[in-house]
Amino acid sequence: MMRIRVVDPGELPLLQDIERAAGRCFRDVGMPEIADDEPPTLAELAHYRRAGRAWVAVDDGDRPVAYLLADHVDGALHVEQVSVHPDHARRGVGRALIEHLADTAKAGGIPALTLTTFAEVPWNAPYYARCGFETVDEASIGPELRAVRQKEAAHGLDRWPRVCMRRPV
Repeated sequence: MMRIRVVDPGELPLLQDIERAAGRCFRDVGMPEIADDEPPTLAELAHYRRAGRAWVAVDDGDRPVAYLLADHVDGALHVEQVSVHPDHARRGVGRALIEHLADTAKAGGIPALTLTTFAEVPWNAPYYARCGFETVDEASIGPELRAVRQKEAAHGLDRWPRVCMRRPV
């Protein structure tokens, strides 16, 4: 049984480990630059934790196996990062974190979740579509989400097709 809770301060390095492990899968689809990309810094992770926008899914021993970071973007809760350790993949852990965020959004009167992702990576856009997200057409992208995309492009993520997605809650 997977439990979701807020991140403890001492667990932030574990989130980096989860990110590195999850990123290795990108090497298998010809994206070694993504596989080698560094995870968020401890300071960045601490910022999300202090803001109340960082959650972990934990195993039976209360050890994090996945995490989700969120931002407020254009009136929605934006999935900044969701990563599942490969040893716990394909068990609904990522979906549980997304559902937790959807519940959080609904409780706060926030109408939707958004995210940006790789269009052609099987565990990215196709997966999020199965989780209820729909691709947002270019004309409908809000100014803050557009700024997220510009930051990603500056980081080199546009070497591969990317999309913005939205899910009503």
